Amino acid sequence: MAYAKFNLHNLNFNLHSHRAQLACTALISGAVAASAIFAFQKVKQISRLKSLKDSIPPPSETNVLTNFGAAAARSRLQDESDAILAANARRGDWDEDIILEQLARNKVFLGEEGLKKVRNSFVIIVGCGGVGSWVATMLLRSGVGKIRLVDFDQVTLSSLNRHAVATLADVGTPKVQALRKRLEQVAPWVEIDARNELWEMKDGAALLAGEPTFVVDAIDNIQTKVDLLFYCKTRNIPIISSMGAGCKSDPTRVCIGDISESTEDPLSRSTRRRLRQKGVSTGIPVVYSTEKPGPGKASLLPLSGDEFEKGKVDELGVLPDFRVRILPVLGTMPSIFGLCVANHILTTIAGYPTEYSKGKDRSKLYEDMIAQLAGQESRLRGNAPGIRIPLNESDAGYVADEVFKGKSVVSGFFTRLVLTRWEPLPPRDEGFWGENDYTITTNDVVLMTKDEAKKHEKEVLKVGRSPEGVWGPDVARTVEERRKEEGFYSKFR
Repeated sequence: MAYAKFNLHNLNFNLHSHRAQLACTALISGAVAASAIFAFQKVKQISRLKSLKDSIPPPSETNVLTNFGAAAARSRLQDESDAILAANARRGDWDEDIILEQLARNKVFLGEEGLKKVRNSFVIIVGCGGVGSWVATMLLRSGVGKIRLVDFDQVTLSSLNRHAVATLADVGTPKVQALRKRLEQVAPWVEIDARNELWEMKDGAALLAGEPTFVVDAIDNIQTKVDLLFYCKTRNIPIISSMGAGCKSDPTRVCIGDISESTEDPLSRSTRRRLRQKGVSTGIPVVYSTEKPGPGKASLLPLSGDEFEKGKVDELGVLPDFRVRILPVLGTMPSIFGLCVANHILTTIAGYPTEYSKGKDRSKLYEDMIAQLAGQESRLRGNAPGIRIPLNESDAGYVADEVFKGKSVVSGFFTRLVLTRWEPLPPRDEGFWGENDYTITTNDVVLMTKDEAKKHEKEVLKVGRSPEGVWGPDVARTVEERRKEEGFYSKFR
């Protein structure tokens, strides 16, 4: 009986053992099959990737420097070959899986729908130097489907400290071509439209044609910058502008905000000032730095005496208002500005939530300034009722922020500020003003603290003392200088 029980136990054990062996065999076979499939897919992916890499236009190693420091010209056949290879990639001779793998991190971050919007977007970058080249590089690497590059300038040796992709071989060649050539090595399926042209208001429509999703202003020339911003703003074309990265070194001071909020930036101030003359004061996002100048910091280098002797300084530039002096630039700062621009565009297009630090809303301050100025005008006219002056909050902001840079012309203080007439009204009998004649312009007023304005009204506007006699020659000279500046900017109205 014991023997029978033992055999039965062995039989059950062998049966379970055999089933276990079959299960293990099945598992092992499945694992081998899966490994084979994965290996095949990996080999296939490697093959596709190699094919894609082989199709990418090679860099132009034949572009050596000439004896005088410029790049040797590329042959027409080289350019055509690169263009054909890139065009083939854009027509569909590429693998969608490879593209999605390249953009995998963006997809996880922005989401599938967000990445789709980015890939279907069209961005025009005007200005392809230190800032614009970084914008273009990161937008292409992030999946933007179509990019138009607009710049009339060439790569110089001094460009290489801040340009995203230019090399010695690119010196002397158009910036847009150097940029396109390098970017095609990264993502040949992206459509890159390189325009070696200067953007100008008179033919701006052609260079901005195609319903762009976004336009980037990375221009140095002040008038062209203003024209481009005004053109896009008045036509509801989304645009973001990069302000001055020159003479800046503190990356923690770089901000993104409305152009009305930008401070401590001469380029932004000049741009904003001219735009306000054209009736545009808000609604344009800008990248700027709040870093203040100071002892030991870089500043715009003066022109040498020899350059002044050559003739009018404004005739030395390539374009009107174009820089004719060397602008100190730490190469890292334009890249930070460009990355901020690209980041803003990507998150905006994808609908990704952002929350930038906001500047103070000064509209109430400007409103109070106009009300106080109207009160002063009424008192100077014997408390005439219903005084309405021909200035508004926008004018107040222009005078306060642009002309007097947000500081009292007397003390330099920047709190409790008001606008006041600078010179007394002419006598009534000279006929300059009557009961209904309340003419006052932005050039008639200055910015002071409330206490200073009270003293000024009492001693200058009512008693008739000269402003110079009350405040001294330095203050009077400053006011005269600011009036001359205003006279210059008034031509842009």
